Amino acid sequence: MVIGLCTISLSIPIASSLKEKRQVVKSLIARIRNEFNVSVIEADDHDLWQSAVLAVACVATSAKYAHGQLEAVVKFIDRQRPDCPIGAYEIEML
Repeated sequence: MVIGLCTISLSIPIASSLKEKRQVVKSLIARIRNEFNVSVIEADDHDLWQSAVLAVACVATSAKYAHGQLEAVVKFIDRQRPDCPIGAYEIEML
């Protein structure tokens, strides 16, 4: 069994308050959970208005499948929120 972890840094230039940021992040987390069978949390930058760090985790029987699933999540975020560019992301297998 393999655990895949992806850390994604997002820029949210449209947010002018924490309330607007939370609305974007919560919506995105809900969409990811509905589309993929993964766990998602906001892992860092909680008090910054225009950035967020999401952590996405999945469990799979092969590292190749887990990596593909996490890559699909990154592409999904890029398609769903073009107004919130991905700064960087890192995928690791545990």
